[in-house]
Amino acid sequence: MAHRQFFVGGNWKSNGTQASVRELIEQVLNPTQIDFARVQVVVAPVSIHLQFARSLLKPEISVSAQNCSLTGPGAFTGEVAAEQIIDLGLSWTILGHSERRTLYGETDDVVSKKVNRALAHGLSVIACFGENLQEREANVTLDVVARQLAALKEGITDWSKVVLAYEPVWAIGTGRNATPEQAQEVHAMIRNWLGTNVSAEVAAHTRVIYGGSVTDQNAAQLIAQPDVDGFLVGGASLKPAFKVILEATNAHHLAQFP
Repeated sequence: MAHRQFFVGGNWKSNGTQASVRELIEQVLNPTQIDFARVQVVVAPVSIHLQFARSLLKPEISVSAQNCSLTGPGAFTGEVAAEQIIDLGLSWTILGHSERRTLYGETDDVVSKKVNRALAHGLSVIACFGENLQEREANVTLDVVARQLAALKEGITDWSKVVLAYEPVWAIGTGRNATPEQAQEVHAMIRNWLGTNVSAEVAAHTRVIYGGSVTDQNAAQLIAQPDVDGFLVGGASLKPAFKVILEATNAHHLAQFP
């Protein structure tokens, strides 16, 4: 197995005030002691808190935008362009999250084009995808994921700057999470798909992370799966539980690569 640096992202969604962001950073994130050479940590505040969070975080923790527009700077009210994220000194964005797809109508094609534009302007991308409950119950999960991956592939020019985030939609914010076995099944399929449709090197080195009701209770079991390289954490990333998730990821990496 390739020695992939684990990755833990915190997606804060449209949550937080300056006071709560400061409290989370000062009481949870900055005091957490992990080996950042083994575990990369990236948090994504709401856009108006990006610079504020970055000013408070220790330098080992990176800051990501939660979205990036399909357009450049210009007459696009409410949009934030890749150039502007780069101008803030940031290097990450989340794209294709299920909430963007379902609430705001972003199609596979739109997500692919957004990924392409973000990469072209120097950003690294956490690219999200996953099946909904109806698709899971119809046993077409792997078909849906393959379709979404095929669309993403069209927009990816540099795989080293992409982290793939498998997020079963039925598990996001519902308290239901995929079992470790379910997560591993899909992650193994993703890696096999990459080997067949991109290259063996990309399959071996691309980090595939899991998102969907990750908590301090299930993180250790999920990270123990051979093809799970970390997490994109939603609600729990706003709580002290995030420290436990980070430490569980770090401990597993230490156990694998002493």
